[in-house]
Amino acid sequence: MKLLHIGKKGNVERYTVKSDFTENMEIIEADGHLPEDEIIKVGKDADYIIADAMSAVSEKLINSMPNLKLIHSEGVGYNFFDLKAAGERNIYVCNCKGINASAVAEQAVLLMLGMLRDIKNCDTAVREGRQITVKENYMKDGNLSELPDYTVGLVGFGDIAKCVASLMTAFGVKTYYYDIFRADSETEKKYNTEYLPLDELLGKCGIISLHVPVTPETKNMANDDFFNKMQNGSYIVNTARGELLDSEALVRALKSGKIAMAALDTVAGEPVQKDNVLLTQKPEIENRILFSPHIGGITSSSFKRGYARAWNNIEKVSKGEEPVNIVNRKYLRSDKK
Repeated sequence: MKLLHIGKKGNVERYTVKSDFTENMEIIEADGHLPEDEIIKVGKDADYIIADAMSAVSEKLINSMPNLKLIHSEGVGYNFFDLKAAGERNIYVCNCKGINASAVAEQAVLLMLGMLRDIKNCDTAVREGRQITVKENYMKDGNLSELPDYTVGLVGFGDIAKCVASLMTAFGVKTYYYDIFRADSETEKKYNTEYLPLDELLGKCGIISLHVPVTPETKNMANDDFFNKMQNGSYIVNTARGELLDSEALVRALKSGKIAMAALDTVAGEPVQKDNVLLTQKPEIENRILFSPHIGGITSSSFKRGYARAWNNIEKVSKGEEPVNIVNRKYLRSDKK
């Protein structure tokens, strides 16, 4: 049996827990940036694909692989996989739903704390020899906060948002959530949170954290209207997708003081270039944006969990069993649905 890995070379070896099954698999490596014809050339005989979530698995690639039985995302995303083409050949497409939820949730909390303790400017002050001056100014102004000083509003209530809600409970923070599908009362009780319509949530919570996928309905949802409905001097965190947030609108909200600070693990237009509007602001705006380079979900632990899921699914399919986390079920023939 052969496995085609499309993505960062070495990930399979790095994150796989070896077993008799994995040791008997021939691994074919293909960098995700290779031209498609080159990927086909090296991997056309493979039985399975594990692909980086940002790599393309197109109709042409799928139809060039006669032995293909399963396409598996290395992570949660599968936006660039042709689900329909796979389904037409009765090939499963699966993802690693939930495996990075705790990692991204930790990143969201880190960014919240980073804003409330002004960690970016604190680090700079110490490096520049201004420790005492800055410390005294914080004491005089009283502008450092603790998480329980705020309510947190979760926009979206999937796996990651649920983990954030759990962490907030440990901090003694009250959370509210909005989702197009309201959770049942037992789930709300479990995560110690309450549902609010979006407009009410924006007006009630001092910290807003985005946790929805990018769809035509959610793209640029954090726009001028969204920010105007938030509390004056509130905070926003985005660990989901950059395209959820209108960067120009965020700059306007920061300039007006509507938003005190923003913390972004992801920015529209990745890879982010130096001329991005969020990187070209004057210091009074620049110092109120805290960035991290889209690392929320890429801990070694989350990759290990993901590869364990992928190998388990590959083994299931090799035995004629149905894998878990099928994302193209609606395109599969009736005998596999």
